[in-house]
Amino acid sequence: MYYVYAISSLERNYIYVGITDNIERRLSEHNMGKNKTTKPYSPFVVIYFEECSSRIEARIKEKYFKSGIGKEKLRLIRDNYL
Repeated sequence: MYYVYAISSLERNYIYVGITDNIERRLSEHNMGKNKTTKPYSPFVVIYFEECSSRIEARIKEKYFKSGIGKEKLRLIRDNYL
């Protein structure tokens, strides 16, 4: 199983979208600064995740959430969540 997930920085206006097979481990890696891209924006909270049956399906959804309209939807989710 793969997941597409979105995390939001608790201190800055930043949303990151990625793919993983273990959301808890991946969030921990982001919060510990192990990812070069997200390190300056930690700490993070998961604002969205979706289970996918294959890596290909997860990649398609990841690309959507990285697009303009996908990011808009994630901002709405974040604004209602935080």
